[in-house]
Amino acid sequence: MIRESMTFDVVIVGAGPAGLSAACRLMQQAWDAEQELTVCVVEKGSEVGAHILSGAVIEPRALNELFPSWREQGAPLKTAVTEDRIYLLKDAYSARRIPNALVPKTMHNTDNYVASLGNLCRWLGERAEELDVEIFPGFAASEVLYHEDGSVKGIATGDMGIAHDGQQKDSYMPGMELHAKYTLFTEGCRGHLGKQLIEHFALDQGADPQHYGLGIKELWDIDPEKHQPGLVLHGTGWPLSDKDHGDTNGGFFLYHAEDNQVVVGLIIDLNYSNPWLSPFDELQRMKHHPLFKQYLDGGKRVSYGARAIAKGGFNSLPKMTMPGALLLGCDAGTLNFSKIKGTHTAMKSGMLAAEAVFEALGTGDEGGKDLTSFIDKFKDSWLFDELFRSRNFGPAIHKFGTLLGGAFNVVDQNVFNGKLPLTLHDTFSDYTQLKPASEYKKIEYPKPDGKISFDKLSSVFLSNTNHEEDQPSHLQLRDTRIPLSKNLPMWAEPAQRYCPAGVYEVIEEGEGKRFQINAQNCVHCKTCDIKDPSQNIVWVVPEGGGGPNYPNM
Repeated sequence: MIRESMTFDVVIVGAGPAGLSAACRLMQQAWDAEQELTVCVVEKGSEVGAHILSGAVIEPRALNELFPSWREQGAPLKTAVTEDRIYLLKDAYSARRIPNALVPKTMHNTDNYVASLGNLCRWLGERAEELDVEIFPGFAASEVLYHEDGSVKGIATGDMGIAHDGQQKDSYMPGMELHAKYTLFTEGCRGHLGKQLIEHFALDQGADPQHYGLGIKELWDIDPEKHQPGLVLHGTGWPLSDKDHGDTNGGFFLYHAEDNQVVVGLIIDLNYSNPWLSPFDELQRMKHHPLFKQYLDGGKRVSYGARAIAKGGFNSLPKMTMPGALLLGCDAGTLNFSKIKGTHTAMKSGMLAAEAVFEALGTGDEGGKDLTSFIDKFKDSWLFDELFRSRNFGPAIHKFGTLLGGAFNVVDQNVFNGKLPLTLHDTFSDYTQLKPASEYKKIEYPKPDGKISFDKLSSVFLSNTNHEEDQPSHLQLRDTRIPLSKNLPMWAEPAQRYCPAGVYEVIEEGEGKRFQINAQNCVHCKTCDIKDPSQNIVWVVPEGGGGPNYPNM
C-alpha cells in the first residue's frame, strides 16, 4: 500500500505534558537561535486535552523552567494548595488523621496547585502553536516506521473508514506517514507504540517490571458552603483494607478545586490478588464514608474517567533512547509515585529530550542515531535525582504492605532523604499476582443509590466517550477461546470487574456462554492490556478522535 507522507525534523506522538513540553522547548531554542525547525505533534484525541486524565495536584517546577511567566500568560493553575490532610480510614465509618511528622515529606503539597491537567495541556498546546508547532488532533499513530538499518523513521497514522469486517467504507481515508529525523514517543502510560518499542529494542533489559495502578476519578459540583479551595485530602485504608480483599494496596484523594468543584478518586495498585475485586465499585462504596460524604452530599457529579498509572518509578525505567527515537514521560514511566505526581516529571523529560535533539540537529545530524546525550542530561538533572530518591517507595508498599511499607517510607524519605544505602525491588509483573477465584469469597457490592454512588454505564456517559461503532475492535484477543476456556474457570473472568467502563461481559446464551466486548465504551485506561492474567487482550488504537472527551479533568 502506498501512503502519502510528510517530513519533519521532529515528530512527537501524543499531546500530553511530555510531548507538548518537548515541542515548546524545541521551538523556543529554534527561535532563540534563529534556526528553522519543523515540529509536528500527532494526537489521537479529538482535541488536545480530550484524553488527559489526572488527579491532579501539580508541582510547577518544570513549568517554571519552560514558561517562567506562566502566571502572566494565563496558565490554568489558579488554586494553590492551602492545606494537606492525610487520613487512615479504619472502617466504613471512622477515619484517623495522620500527623504530618508521620507522613513521607514527598506527599506534602506546599507551593503546588489543584488543577485540571487537561486544561493545562490545552494551554500548552496554544503556546506550542504560537511557536509554530503543527498539532494534528484526531489522528492516531498506529504504526512505527523503520529505516532499512533498523532505526526509527517515524510513524503512520491509522486508516479511517474501515468497517468492522475489514472492508473499506465510502468514507475510507488511508493513513499518512510522518517521517522525522527524530521521533519522540509521549503517549502516556502503557503507550500502544511505546510498548512495541520496548519489546523491539529490548529497552527494559535489566529493569524491574513496570508496575501500575488504576486511577478512577469523578468531578463534582458541591454546595458552596462546603467548598474549601485548595484543601487536599489523601489517604489509605478502608475499603481496600477489608480482610476479604486479599493483598490490595492503594489510596484515595479528594481535592477542592475552583468554582465550587471537588475531584474525588481512588488509585488501586494493579498487583492485587483477588479476582472478585472491582475497582469501580470500591470507589462507589468509598464515597459513602463520612469523610467524603460530608462534601458530596447534595452535590452533583458532572464528569467521570479512569486511567492507568505507571508507578514502577526509577527501578522500572526502560532505556529511553533508541536509534532515531526517544521514549518519554509516562510512556517510559517517569511518574514519581512517592509524590503521586507525574506532570512535572513528564514535562522535564520532554524538555531534556528537546535540548538533546536540538543540539544534535544543530550539528547537521540527519537523525537515526541513539542520542546518548539525552542520558547524560537526564543523569545530571533534578528529574533523575528525584526519581532515584523515591526508588524504594513502591517496592516497600508491595513487600511490606500499606502500614509497614508506609513506616519504611517515612524513615527513608524523612530521615535519610531517599538515600538509604539499599534498593528494594519488586520483580513480579502485576498480572501474575491474581490468584484463583476459588481462594476468595465473592465480593457483594451495595447497589448504587444514584446520589453518591452510581453504575458503570451512567459513569461512562459522563466521560463523553464515543467511537465509530462500525470499525474493527481496538480491543483484540490473541486467542478468542481463552476468556471462557481459561479465564472464566480460573479467575471468574476478571475483565468483567477490573474494567472501569463495562467493556467486557460474559453473556448467558441458552445453555452456553459468550464473551462480549463493548469496545465503544472504552475510556482508553489500558487496564485490560495490563491486568489480564493470560495477557490475551491487546489494546491497539481505534480510529482517531474516538474515546473519551474529558472536560476540565
